Amino acid sequence: MSDLQGKRALLTGGASGIGEAAARALAAVGASVTVADLDGEGAARVAAEIRGTPWQVDLSKPEGLDELSLDVDVLVNNAGVQTVSPIEEFDPARWRFIVDLMLVAPFQLVRAALPGMYDRGWGRVINISSVHGLRASAYKSAYVSAKHGLEGLSKTIALEGGAKGVTSNCIEPSYVRTPLVEQQIADQARIHGISEDRVVEEIMLTETAIKRLVEPAEVADLVVWLAGDTAAMVNGASYTMDGGWSAK
Repeated sequence: MSDLQGKRALLTGGASGIGEAAARALAAVGASVTVADLDGEGAARVAAEIRGTPWQVDLSKPEGLDELSLDVDVLVNNAGVQTVSPIEEFDPARWRFIVDLMLVAPFQLVRAALPGMYDRGWGRVINISSVHGLRASAYKSAYVSAKHGLEGLSKTIALEGGAKGVTSNCIEPSYVRTPLVEQQIADQARIHGISEDRVVEEIMLTETAIKRLVEPAEVADLVVWLAGDTAAMVNGASYTMDGGWSAK
């Protein structure tokens, strides 16, 4: 078990799903956690329950973060959304929104946090990517593009920060049991003209050897380990939690 007493963590998308699970897990090992989310009420609820700090923020407008300075030791870039649409029908504004939220904003937050991490000689950047950071799926061009970009950003941070005590890694789950995935089920059912049960069985789980969704707590456990001292030599890595999807 990691000991993060005295460390300050910031999680985006912390009001639900993976972010909430990771916020609770980091607080359980002693970190002081800032829960960032567009959902201010949700962030406040989670923060109150873990004695953390809520931060209501719209990360889809990353230009507002240009002058931001963050004094944190652990940064978990988790916030994300999904839109399922053929490319020729994909709303360009929505495409830019997703990339801003899931790639540009993580860059801005890392940029704001690195000076303090460098000064202290210790820092952890943990990027919640996806199996879609390694593989593509039809109808998810914005999400796949953003996650592929996040993988590259993470590796660049690893190269720049490693000698200064800062590591950067990605976690790549397949479909996780979260509100985001529940919405995808409905969208995929509409796109493919099949039932929601068939979406889970025939689309979401068809590529995995383990036929179930990932649980948020499983991702949170890996976040806690990557944030701790025993992962100090793990840098520039991408950890799949995809039930064997990417083993093909």
